[in-house]
Parts: sequence; structure tokens; C-alpha cells
Amino acid sequence: MQIRNWWAAAVVFLASLCAGLALGAGSPQADAVRAVDGEWLWLEDRTAGRTLEQISPPMSSKFSLRVEDGAIVLNGHGSGHRDVRVALDGSVTEVKEPETISRYRGSWKDGTFEYEVAFERLKGASPGSIERIRRSFRPTAEGLLVTVVVEPPVVNESIGLYRHAQDIPLPAPAKATIGDLGWLSGAWVGKRSSGSSIEERWSPPAGGAMLAVSRTINTSGKMNAFEYLRVVEREGGLVYVAQPGGAAPTEFVLTEIGAQRAVFDNPRHDYPKRIVYELSADGGLSATIGYMKGGTPRRFDFRREGEK
Repeated sequence: MQIRNWWAAAVVFLASLCAGLALGAGSPQADAVRAVDGEWLWLEDRTAGRTLEQISPPMSSKFSLRVEDGAIVLNGHGSGHRDVRVALDGSVTEVKEPETISRYRGSWKDGTFEYEVAFERLKGASPGSIERIRRSFRPTAEGLLVTVVVEPPVVNESIGLYRHAQDIPLPAPAKATIGDLGWLSGAWVGKRSSGSSIEERWSPPAGGAMLAVSRTINTSGKMNAFEYLRVVEREGGLVYVAQPGGAAPTEFVLTEIGAQRAVFDNPRHDYPKRIVYELSADGGLSATIGYMKGGTPRRFDFRREGEK
């Protein structure tokens, strides 16, 4: 019995050693695996048969993959888990939480990194709970092709094309001055369907810029979100700069401008990629965020403060 156990252990050791050598520095497979390394942003939906409204990334608009010897480390893959090391030899990585055990298993086959994560609900699965997610990442000349399959209650497959931020082309900016956005100035207030109050307060255009602050107040009367905003003139156009929660600034370039409508785009941002402000015929203001094309944008409706 001891000899058999020793022999089994030796076989496992040799298999692991061979897998490690196959992925060693300079090997063709190691070079191929390194092609998936980095942070990838969703560019377009490649799922067949979707309507314009159904266009969306496969579960996440951003994937982070870090290649190590014999493994790929996952970050931001929709589970909330960070630094999950998925070995390429098929062994299981467990992430234990109070109510769930998540088991990751991965491999590299035919130029594609594949992994699945299975969820064990320690208190029993509720109806409609996801039991398994399978993802594949295949480097192509166009970028990284990502396929996601979710099981159950319905087995759905979605496909998206991703690229590194620096490989995503930027849109052509529209020519404009800060005075072209004068209609946006003022105090704008509104209500969300949840009952939360929202507001954006924009300064008049002056000195090549407009400044604003946005605030959300929940039904308990407490502020639960804020954002610093500004639009500045740059190189003959306008740039919208957003700092949600006072975070690092993200820039969106003006790509369309009209008498009562402005469109700002940043395809290198995970979400949103597009911000649209528009005045309605009755004097209301809408702010819409979403993707560059399709999907279901989120809309925020405002009235000038003091108006009904």
C-alpha cells in the first residue's frame, strides 16, 4: 500500500514538473500565454443575433489577467475576488466565504486560456442562483476574444472583443468653445425611481471652463454619492472631466455638439463610455450614460431648481 501511494505521488510530481517546464521562460507555450497578460477593456459585442438594445459586454466591461509561471492571476472578474491564482494544470483553487465556496479550475489549450468557477452554496442555493461560470480568452489579431457561459437557470453564451486601452482608437473631437455649453449652466434637480434626490449645479461658462458638483441624497436624507465635474477647453474642443467620489479624474472628449445637445466619449473607459446632456423642448435636462453603441443607457432627468 505504501509503495502504491509513493508511486502515485511520484506520478503527480512528474506531471506537475512537466507542466511547469512546458510553461517555462522562452517556451512557445509560455510566449503564447503571455499574450493574454494585462488589463483588457470591452470594445464590441460579438454575440450573434442580439438586437441593438441587447448589446453589452459578457458580464464584465474589464478583465485583468496577470501571467505567472504555470498560472494566471485573476482580478475583477465579477465575483468580487481579487488575486485568484488559477493554475494551468487543472488543479483547483478554492476561495472560501461565509456562505459560499468558489472553486476555480483552469487550463491552456489550443491557444486559449479557459477557466470555470463553480459555486457551492453552504446554506443551499436559492432559485435562479448561478452554479457555474465558464470563460475563455483567445488572443487574436483584433484583440482578446472573450466567451462567457453561465449555468443555470438558462445556459447563455456571450462573446465580446476586448483590447488594451492604448490599442482602442480615440474618437475625432468636435470643434467648440465653452460658450457653446451655456445652456447647461444653472442648478438642476431631480428624483430617481428609488426616491433619491439628485442634483447637478453648473457654473456659467467663464475662463474657458465650467465647473459643477453632483450630489445624491437617499430617502433617509443622507448623501450617498457625490461627484466633481468640469468641462474645459482644449485644442479647439471641449473635454468633460469627472471625479466620482473625488476619485482620480476621467476624461471624455466632446464628439457632438448642438444647440441643446452635447455628447462626450471615452472608449478607453470601462463604464460609462459615453455621456450625453440634452435639453428637452419643455426646458428639462437629461443626462444619459452608457456604451458607445447600443445597450440600455441609464438616464437621469432634471428640472431647473424652483421649477415644477
